[in-house]
Amino acid sequence: MPEFPFYAESRVGVDASPDAVFAFLDDHRNLSAHMEQKSWMMMGSRMDIHLDEGGARSVGSKFGFTGSFLGIPLSVEEIVTERDPPRQKAWITVVEPTLWVIGRYRMGFRIVPQSGSSVQTVFICYDLPQRFRTRWLGWLLSGFYAKWCTNQMAGDAARHFRHAIARIEKSNTPGTH
Repeated sequence: MPEFPFYAESRVGVDASPDAVFAFLDDHRNLSAHMEQKSWMMMGSRMDIHLDEGGARSVGSKFGFTGSFLGIPLSVEEIVTERDPPRQKAWITVVEPTLWVIGRYRMGFRIVPQSGSSVQTVFICYDLPQRFRTRWLGWLLSGFYAKWCTNQMAGDAARHFRHAIARIEKSNTPGTH
């Protein structure tokens, strides 16, 4: 496993069991929802996720993203390297990604039970882009981008379960159907 010089993580409490949190995060469409939506961080661009037949739910599964940023093609190819339900999952890039601020990386999540709920940590260990034209952008922006990405992934799960709880509570309120 290669060593990466940079690291970012985001940790959040999730009001759900580790099994439920893992099931949500194990679906890479949920993890990458922030990449598939246009955002200011992507300057209005978005990426499309490509999953293998198993939905990237086993060790060795391949998946990735394609898109463009300011008209320049972007792509990432990844492979699942660890999967231990309901505790953790990790994946790594298999070739140098064509991204502007981050090069090769290892990413994943860990889930720890805590008082009837879960604490979820999303992490990324990464290198700067190898291409000279984008390496300087990596020096400037990679830390900010890595933290934004882990925050989005961790926050999406917390919001999902908060909304799920709100929907359940609303449906259990007398007089509502």
